Amino acid sequence: MSTCSISALGERLDFTSRKHNFSQPSSRLSGPTVPILQMAYSERTPPPRHAQTGSSLCPAVSLLLVLFTCNVRYAACGASNIVLILSDDQDVELGGMVSFFFICLFFVEEVSALCILQTPMKKTKLLIGDAGATFSNAYTATALGCPSRSSILTGNYPHNHAVRNDSLAGNCSSPLWQKGPETLALPVYLSKRKYRTFFAGKYLEQYGTKEAGEFAHVPPGWDLWHALVGDTKYYNYSLSVNGKEEKHGDSYEKDYFTDLILNRSLEFLDKRSLGQPFFMMLSPPAAHAPWTAAPQYQKEFSDVKAPRDGSFNKPGKDKHWLLRQPPNPMAGSSMDFLDDAYRKRWQTLLSVDDMVEKLVKKLEDLKELNNTYIFYASDNGFHAGQFSLPIDKRQLYEFDIRVPLMVRGPGIAPKQIVKAPVLNIDLAPTILDISGSDLPIMDGWSPMAAPNLGPSRSCFLVEHTGEGSPVPDPACPKLGCGLSHCLPNCVCEDSYNNTYACVRTLVGINLQYCEFSDNESFVEVYNLTSDLSQLVNIVKKVDPALLQAMNQHLIKLQSCAGSSCHDNGINGFPQRLYLPSYRSLFYRV
Repeated sequence: MSTCSISALGERLDFTSRKHNFSQPSSRLSGPTVPILQMAYSERTPPPRHAQTGSSLCPAVSLLLVLFTCNVRYAACGASNIVLILSDDQDVELGGMVSFFFICLFFVEEVSALCILQTPMKKTKLLIGDAGATFSNAYTATALGCPSRSSILTGNYPHNHAVRNDSLAGNCSSPLWQKGPETLALPVYLSKRKYRTFFAGKYLEQYGTKEAGEFAHVPPGWDLWHALVGDTKYYNYSLSVNGKEEKHGDSYEKDYFTDLILNRSLEFLDKRSLGQPFFMMLSPPAAHAPWTAAPQYQKEFSDVKAPRDGSFNKPGKDKHWLLRQPPNPMAGSSMDFLDDAYRKRWQTLLSVDDMVEKLVKKLEDLKELNNTYIFYASDNGFHAGQFSLPIDKRQLYEFDIRVPLMVRGPGIAPKQIVKAPVLNIDLAPTILDISGSDLPIMDGWSPMAAPNLGPSRSCFLVEHTGEGSPVPDPACPKLGCGLSHCLPNCVCEDSYNNTYACVRTLVGINLQYCEFSDNESFVEVYNLTSDLSQLVNIVKKVDPALLQAMNQHLIKLQSCAGSSCHDNGINGFPQRLYLPSYRSLFYRV
């Protein structure tokens, strides 16, 4: 194989963070490298998994503390049922959950207008969000499906479960994953609590492939298993049904995947064992490509276009290498492509909205609704034209890392908006805590375990390992090698040097600090209080002392495991930033 010299290669998968010297501000930073990310699960020595104790942990996320009237767990409240609905690539920032698009009909004679809110998820918002709590600051620790789903299942950051991307080489459903993190995943612990466990939908992108054990592999802990083989499809797919292959065609009534997931879940509920708690995880394909809507919804939202505000069609000025490549302004064909994708995404979500409605109705008919917690979440966000990138995820910005999260259930008061930061790694420990399980050490946090420790984590980690091709894309030979996921007009959404780690803070200051593993040692810093769209990289304007401290905190977070990931800075940086004497650190005078 020929050697690539293109900048996209960066340092490829050898992700190291630099201990920067910020005494002299620069856009190209240098310094000694220290390895802080152990990629191979087999080579990583995990810390002892002792029971969590409140005295050893810093506050993490408030999540359900403010919601539950019953703060004591299983023994006092009884075993509750739990449902987790996990959509695919569903954004928050662009209106994929609750939109701000309005259709207005103007009445000239009366000088008035009738405006109707457009959104694909009206029923879901009503039946889960309005009936319980909506988390306005929910994030994924990585903006990509397989690593994010692995984090949801294990409660751990990607650097600890070692799933780096959606490829088998990136440990997505690999034998290494199956022998390691999968044996310590959420359903294993729920099974020990005598929960009846049910899965239907998309599991992990490489699940069921030949190298991953094909359809015969059923992950431990699941009693009933209906999992998609491979990546997202709506028709013409295969399922692993309890380890046996089941092929499906293109009949809407028999095969449309979102509806099949619903129907299998309703059948499970009808046949459930009375008195035994259950856990259901439903993972519909929407709103992931190829965006095949149900027949009755294929003409919906014909007037909707991707939002044109914020960073839409803006150049990637002062951003990392990959963001500096797309042509700006975008070509008309790219605009048409992303608008079409945006509409189709919404159309596919209408079937998920129907799923939520029918599932809630079934639980109500069975008199189980009042004893069931229903979580609604997504694996990652999405972009459609932001910084001239047509469509995808994988980036560090808010549109890709913010996700929807809502929950309803026993003791949760309706119509609550929770602003405390919460991560996808917090779902597993919280669900286990609801079940009454003795919590294993996880990077994520259940607030029910130690309610006296405080209201919120002050910062958290976002990480991504870029994926590239060792040979040029045949459709875009001039780009060279090292890139991947290249779209029309040869705009590529990922590359080897799109490997980064970020510290995101929301308490005290609204800040994001990111370092790239590339040959530029690139750093991006954003003040989201004044720049919510992350248009201006302020790395050259920030006091070097702040950058140095953020660098040190990032190093700690990238090597954290278990309770050390719960550090919110109370005993050091960045908590000191919140004190008046350190306010001057933010900008150099």
